[in-house]
Amino acid sequence: MNADLHCHSVVSDGTLTPEALAERAKTNGVELWALTDHDEVGGQDRALAAARAHGLPYLTGTEISITFANQTVHIVGLGFDAHNTALVEGLRRTRGGRSERAQEMSDGLAKVGILNAYEGALQYVGNPELISRTHFARHLVETGVCSDTSEVFRKYLTEGKPGYVPHRWARLQEAVQWITDAGGIAVIAHPARYGFSPNEEYALFSEFKAHGGRGVEVITGSHSSQEAVRYAETALEFDLVASRGSDFHSPTESRIDLGTLPFLPGQLTPVWQLLADRIQ
Repeated sequence: MNADLHCHSVVSDGTLTPEALAERAKTNGVELWALTDHDEVGGQDRALAAARAHGLPYLTGTEISITFANQTVHIVGLGFDAHNTALVEGLRRTRGGRSERAQEMSDGLAKVGILNAYEGALQYVGNPELISRTHFARHLVETGVCSDTSEVFRKYLTEGKPGYVPHRWARLQEAVQWITDAGGIAVIAHPARYGFSPNEEYALFSEFKAHGGRGVEVITGSHSSQEAVRYAETALEFDLVASRGSDFHSPTESRIDLGTLPFLPGQLTPVWQLLADRIQ
């Protein structure tokens, strides 16, 4: 199935509305779609309505930021009740530190001569609670500081650079519990991106499974074909279902468009098989 279960709208750090994403997904042949905005479910009702208007099967989604082994890891939730009180409140608390962090990022950039970056980044934010490094990157590109967002991250927004400020997110157990208690399935997003040592990665998957996590993204926009093979093997090793998602943010920024990923390897169980009764 051409399922795309990971993308972002203007509700977090994407550049398209939920409605435009639904239309793009349908045009690109997506057969099952989920909008997974960062730490937010505020776009879910719009996404569902737009999907229905296009006759596009839909799963609720979000991407929760957690801290594990002193770095940020993302957990995708799929097929949950988007109005679940504990989930909504947990995400609200997770978003809470972003504004303070953004001000600190702006202060760091000011020290190297890039002034008013916070105000500039706000121009690209659909939801001020969700201001992120991506919004700063877009501002620095637009003002000519860098030629593209990759250059911004490399020079200014990664660890050790002037605009980098770490954030303490939710704990792994909390994120998995919010998702599962709301009736959904928790999935480790794009695991190759974290650069964990073998021991750290084993600990992540072991703890995730112990807390009730059920899936892993095998096919995603940032995985090479070799990484897809590696995490297909990891899914089998830990008895996890497999997910697939482009992690699409923008027509001009994303490596992979909605609906254009390779298919999941045949030996894996797709996450949507466990969520058949939650597809809307």
